[in-house]
This record gives sequence, structure tokens and C-alpha cells, in this order.
Amino acid sequence: MMPAASKFLHGAFPALPCCLMTAFAVTVASAMCGPLGLAAEEPPALNPFGPTTSTREDAVPGYILLSNGQVVAGKIYMTRDKRLKVYDGELKRQREIPLNRIREIECTVLKEWMEKEWRFRELAKDEKEYTGRSYPAREYTHTVTVSDGRKIAGPLAEVIYIEPELGGDSHSGGGNRPYAEPLRFLLHKREKGEVGEDLKSLVYVKRIKLGDEALEEGKRLAAAHPYVPPPKK
Repeated sequence: MMPAASKFLHGAFPALPCCLMTAFAVTVASAMCGPLGLAAEEPPALNPFGPTTSTREDAVPGYILLSNGQVVAGKIYMTRDKRLKVYDGELKRQREIPLNRIREIECTVLKEWMEKEWRFRELAKDEKEYTGRSYPAREYTHTVTVSDGRKIAGPLAEVIYIEPELGGDSHSGGGNRPYAEPLRFLLHKREKGEVGEDLKSLVYVKRIKLGDEALEEGKRLAAAHPYVPPPKK
């Protein structure tokens, strides 16, 4: 008789005859052990450092085209339960559109210029002087095409995430290693760069296309013009 089963039965049924005690113990032991008399296996422990394979259920296939011609294709999403907010110039009100109802987002530059950098003169709080340096600045508008073909044009400011494809079409570092985590892109109403940069270096999201066909198109484009993350500042 197994010690654990015997101890349990003697404590629960002190007056049980010995023969019945033995039979009962065999039944309890069979329930506690596997078919080979071994303890039942516990579920495998989870590895917190293992690879994550979950994809956001609300992610939409598509691609992102940048102003420098680079493309990244994959699954696109926003903050959970977030909708794209764009000001409709015709209706004079803000519209909120789910990402899965959008076919395309096209960015147009309204105005761009090199802004001079100014600073206050020493010992003078109300007098500024030009430092001789400048930085790039732009204003944008966006045209959102929804699934039924309607277009909504106006300014918007949103954060877009994309989980790139790992099949070799969208790679970091010039195409040698797949991305390890989703990428984050900003859609701006107005943007400025760093002092010393020029307008060409101020890269922006030029187009986002969504849908299964867009994903296949993006994979072909990304193969020729893969996205290379900028160096960390």
C-alpha cells in the first residue's frame, strides 16, 4: 500500500477492515498515479523568455511607405480600441473611423520650410539673436479612403504600429535580420526636425495601404526597398 494512500485511509476510516482497507488503497493509488504506476505529469512550465507568437486580433494587413521610398509590410494596428480621428473639412467636424474600415491613408505636404533657430541674448530677456543654425519644419494634411471608396481629407495626428512580415521581405539592418518587435510610426499635423537637419532628412509616412492585396503589394515593394531603422539618437 502506498504510504500517502494508507495514511489517508487510516485517518478517514479508522474502523475499516484490513482487507477492505487494502482494496480501497489500491483504488486510491490508481487514481493518484498514471497507468505505469508513476505520478501524473504536471503541465510544462512556461518560459518567460520564449518567443512570443501572438498577433493582435484587430491588426489589419497592409504596408507603410515612407517619403524616402522605404517600405515595411505586415500587420498594422493602433492602440487597442482606438479609432482613427480625422477632421473632415467638408462637414466641419471630427470623424472617427475603425482601422479595418480604411483602405488607404495618403499624406500631402501643405508647406515646408527651414526654420531659423533663435536664442535670447545674454543678460537680455527680451532680445533674441539668430544662432546661424536652422531646422526643417512641415505641415501636412491626410486623405483617408474608406472601404466603400469615400474620401475624407483633413489634418490628423495618430500613432500607428506595424508588426513586420518575417518572411524575408521586411528586414532591419539592410535585410540581414528579421525585426524582433513591432515598429512605431507617427502621423503628424505639423512636424519639425533637429537643428542641423535638412528637409530631406525629415522622413514622414507618405502612404498606408490596408487589406490582403495591399500586403502582397507591400511585400513586393519591401523586397526592393526594405525599411532600415534610423540610428538611435
